[in-house]
Amino acid sequence: MREERNKAESVPARSEERRPRRSRSREAFRQRQKELAESRGQEKRAQENGGQEKQVQENGGQEKRVQENKLQENRVQDTPGTGEDRTHGGQPENDGQGTFNTQGKGPFDKFLSWKTAALVLILAVAVLAGIYAYKALGYRNTYFPHTVINGMDVSGKTVGEVKELIASGVNGYGLVLKLRDEERETITGEKIGLHTVFDGSLEEIIRQQNPFRWPRYLLKGPSYDIKTMIAYDADALAQTLGGLSCFDSSRAVLPSDAYLSDYVSGQGYSIVPETEGTTLDMDKVRAQVDEAISSLAPELDLDALGCYKSPSIRRGNTSLAAARDARNRYVNMTVTYTFGSKTEVLDGDEIHEWLVSDGEQVSIDPDQAAAYVKSLASKYNTAYRKRSFATSYGQNVEVSGFYGWRINQSEETRELLGILETGESVSREPVYLQTAASHDGPDYGSTYAEVNLTAQHLIFYKDGQKVLESDFVSGNVSRGHTTPPGIFSITYKQRDAVLKGEGYASPVKFWMPFNGGIGFHDASWRSSFGGSIYKNGGSHGCVNMPYDKAKELFENVYAGMPVICYDLPGTESKKSSQSSGRAPRETTAPAQPAPVPTQAPPAVPPSVLPETVPSETLPSEAAPPETSPQPSQPQVIIQPADQTTAAPAQTQPSPNTEEGYGPAFQTPRSGSAAGPGVS
Repeated sequence: MREERNKAESVPARSEERRPRRSRSREAFRQRQKELAESRGQEKRAQENGGQEKQVQENGGQEKRVQENKLQENRVQDTPGTGEDRTHGGQPENDGQGTFNTQGKGPFDKFLSWKTAALVLILAVAVLAGIYAYKALGYRNTYFPHTVINGMDVSGKTVGEVKELIASGVNGYGLVLKLRDEERETITGEKIGLHTVFDGSLEEIIRQQNPFRWPRYLLKGPSYDIKTMIAYDADALAQTLGGLSCFDSSRAVLPSDAYLSDYVSGQGYSIVPETEGTTLDMDKVRAQVDEAISSLAPELDLDALGCYKSPSIRRGNTSLAAARDARNRYVNMTVTYTFGSKTEVLDGDEIHEWLVSDGEQVSIDPDQAAAYVKSLASKYNTAYRKRSFATSYGQNVEVSGFYGWRINQSEETRELLGILETGESVSREPVYLQTAASHDGPDYGSTYAEVNLTAQHLIFYKDGQKVLESDFVSGNVSRGHTTPPGIFSITYKQRDAVLKGEGYASPVKFWMPFNGGIGFHDASWRSSFGGSIYKNGGSHGCVNMPYDKAKELFENVYAGMPVICYDLPGTESKKSSQSSGRAPRETTAPAQPAPVPTQAPPAVPPSVLPETVPSETLPSEAAPPETSPQPSQPQVIIQPADQTTAAPAQTQPSPNTEEGYGPAFQTPRSGSAAGPGVS
């Protein structure tokens, strides 16, 4: 120890004096080479003697480490240099852990590292090769990984083990059939005579395996289907299946297709879903059972395997959806008809009954639409219908005539069909042949001429106020020209007309027809009106008025204004009023004779006027009654005048009967579409 201490103390002294270190001797180098060779020889012998005891390997390792430490110490001592490069004060640098850092490895150390890595790699390859060979030897008698036989995983099993597995599965085997609604049915192997049958197929699979190819099947193995391993009585199976409760026809529910629902008020049409039912397809069940028994499967889900009979049309069927949408387009709309304050709403509750289908096409039955429009006309038409009229005499009478509301049924039907095709809800009034004054209350409204044929008296109301009264002379009863009662309307009004017939021509200043050729006008040939003149000295049906009253009435009436004529017993008057039928004279010029009829254009079409305008004569108050009526074909001739105000000519439609028309009027039968109140 003292020597070592002295050596340690002498090192810095040498360093301070900068004495050069002595180089390593050849003998020392040879000695280290010899030691290294011995170390390598020991290492080589340790590798070759891999079967030696573990203790020997540890001792050899310890010796090797001792030798390497000695070589390291010598290398540090003998390394040439100044001491500043490798040492501090002539001593090796200590790393603080009891060892000395030599700052680098020599070529020999690198050689040892490469050798070690190669040795590790060789050992790893050897281990893998050993495992591969070991596994290959094992697969000479066992099945490859992931091998499946009849649905069973037989990986790594021998033929005998597979047979035992199959035999154990056959004993006490039962196949559970999972039904809808969580029900179960079981087929036991005993009932169907289930047993094993081995024909060498299992062994053949092993023989055909190449054991050295086993890594190929680490992820996915082969699959085999051997039909001869398990056998059963097919007839017994069929009988067993037929005896299951799930095949009882009295309990089975047949599937039904999805279909279009009936119309539901406020909702329209919808698709009623299909019904799956509980009826099994025997052929499909038998096929799935055969396969399950062959693989000894414990359970079959018949619903999941599609063994039930299914409907052919389901709720998602495109044709069914299209039919639903087409119908709902019609029934989910409304057509609201207005009649004054009253309304009629056409909606799906009625429209759905009009639908007709041709395949996938849906349309409206036009006959049904026409019938609906007819029902509106039947309810709201007032023309030609009897209605109660409150007279100015405190009594009610019933009147009828062509005046009133009248729907154009054919045109409105076409309009309605077009609206329904759009699928859009609307509010509208129907198309009319003719209109009236009001939908609410009496259709004639509050402006009308009241003509009491019995009293021979006229009262004119305007906006509910009486503005005019006048006696008149109506049709000659004795000659069969009685003015017909009824409710009519002013067709037009015209100044300076000539009522012309066979053998006569009657000029008038104010002409206001209201019932075909019957109308109001002045009568210049009369000096008295009212009373009972009409019975023997009346007109051909027109209402003759005093000049001033005719003028006043002319100034207030308009085309379409109601005229209500009626008989009211008990209101007769024998006293006539003295009034002039002539216009007041404005000059002293001599009176001019009656104008000669000209061939000026008639106020209405010639094809109509001869049939609709009654003839007028020029009776005198004292003229005796004629014994027989004279047939005539009257015309209305318009005289030029400065104050001519003409309304468009209109013909009056008539019902199928002649009720309400007098003998002095020839009832039109042409069925003209023109109606009163239409300008």
